[in-house]
Amino acid sequence: MATIKDIAKEVGCSISTVSRVLNNDPTLSVGDETRARIFEVAEEIGYRKKTLKTLVKNIAFLYWLTDNEELEDVYFQTMRVEIEKKARENNIELTTYKLEGGIEKIPLDIDGFIAVGSFMNRELEYLRELTPHGVFIDSTPDPAYYDSVRPDLAQITQQAVEVLIEQGHQKIGFIGGTYHNQDADTEEMDGRERAFRQAMEERQLLREEFIFCRRGFSVDNGYYLMNQAVQQLGEELPTAFYVAADPIAVGCLQVLNEQQIEIPKRVSLISVNDTSISKYVSPPLTTFHIDLEEICQNAIQLLLERVLKKRNIVKTVYIGAELITRKSTL
Repeated sequence: MATIKDIAKEVGCSISTVSRVLNNDPTLSVGDETRARIFEVAEEIGYRKKTLKTLVKNIAFLYWLTDNEELEDVYFQTMRVEIEKKARENNIELTTYKLEGGIEKIPLDIDGFIAVGSFMNRELEYLRELTPHGVFIDSTPDPAYYDSVRPDLAQITQQAVEVLIEQGHQKIGFIGGTYHNQDADTEEMDGRERAFRQAMEERQLLREEFIFCRRGFSVDNGYYLMNQAVQQLGEELPTAFYVAADPIAVGCLQVLNEQQIEIPKRVSLISVNDTSISKYVSPPLTTFHIDLEEICQNAIQLLLERVLKKRNIVKTVYIGAELITRKSTL
């Protein structure tokens, strides 16, 4: 029976190094050639062949966000860390490329990519020239060509509206952000706003004056928009708001607390993401928990299906969310 000692002898390195490589030890510093050779020899001599994970090389991680966008929303920071972790666990050699470097920095010989952020049409065209093996997280910019994994924001929004109506609310507002379309240089409606409009219109409860949106998903934006709502609506302020993301909701809470508007007695809030801060704000935030670990694991598996199993059919995977009820709702 083949052993680690046999692999070490063939490769010409220590038994400890072989063991740590085969166990995907993230703290080990070893050359790419040595790492690849260890897996090759292990395969050749049949060492635990069925349990070894194939080394997947030349995978790009396109982290297409500005530093400011990442700082404003811990959702994306968590996603980046989780993808890097899942890549190590699945023996994927991942190289990160950022927005500021430009799409042309991505090597011509990549075998696949995982992407987060907003991409222009010319960038998508460039990627199509490089590889058919790509997975987008949190968006579906090229559904005819690439896979994607994203939270089911339409279903989440429908559930949020249903919960608020069940609690007796009829006057429900929306506070959220917009996305900048770089190709058209215009602001585009976020999917949560679109789903909210549809859900409220179906129930004949949609009121245009209760919708407040501006570019970005930051705390500052939430503060600005809720302040605008309070000033414009006064006593006509809705009794509940569905808020597009936790950072925006934090800014909304600040305004309501400053204006001494009781939460949830006068205004209830439901948000999305369940970031770490949501349980510590005042009052703690009712929000939908999006399982980023599950999203990232699905993205990794889709990529491996493409690269290793040569799947050609495109997949789009929607992940549901769990409502975490706290004190910002009745």
